[in-house]
Amino acid sequence: MNKERNNLYPVFLKVKELEVLIVGGGYVAEEKLSFLLKSSPNAKVTMVAPFYREGTIKEALKADVTIVDDVYRSSYLTDKHIVIATTDNPEVNMQVYHDCRAQSKLVNVADNPPYCDFFMGGIVTKGNVKVAISTNGQSPTTAKRLRQFFEEVVPEDINQLVQNLNRYRKTIKGNFEKKVQTLNKLTESLVKL
Repeated sequence: MNKERNNLYPVFLKVKELEVLIVGGGYVAEEKLSFLLKSSPNAKVTMVAPFYREGTIKEALKADVTIVDDVYRSSYLTDKHIVIATTDNPEVNMQVYHDCRAQSKLVNVADNPPYCDFFMGGIVTKGNVKVAISTNGQSPTTAKRLRQFFEEVVPEDINQLVQNLNRYRKTIKGNFEKKVQTLNKLTESLVKL
C-alpha cells in the first residue's frame, strides 16, 4: 500500500489585494500569468525580465500588468507578497528563491517542486464555486485532465444554487450548529448518486 499523500493545505487568496511578482518573460512566465489571470482577472501583477516573448506581452496587456524591462534584483521583492520565478536560468531562479526565503515571501520556482511554497494546480470556476486540484507538484498533466473532468460534471447553474442557499442561510434561526445541521440536511442530496 502506498503511504504517500498530499499534505498541502489549500487556500483561496484574494490576489487583487496582494502584490504578485513574476520573474521572467518567456513561455513559462506567459503560462503562469495566463493561469493567474484566468482565475483572478484583477490580480495585481508585476513582471520583471530583460526580454519578453510577444505572447507574454500580449497576455500582460489583457490586464493591468506592470512590465519592467530589467534583470532581476532583490529590490524587486519590495512590497511583494507572492513571487513566481520562471526564467530559463537556474542561478537566477535559485537567487529568487533564496531572496524570498530571507524575506519570508511565498515563492514558486516553476517546474522545481522542492523550491515551491505553493503550486498552481488545476482550477474549475463556475460563478461563486471554485474547485482547486493539486497533484502535489507531481503531475500538472493529471491536474489538467481532472480540471477538464470537473468542468464537465459541475453544472453550469451551480451558482444559482449557491445564491439560493446563501439567501436561505440568512433566514435560518438558531446558533451556528443549528444552521449547519439545517443546511447539511437540505444539501445532502447533492452528493447522493
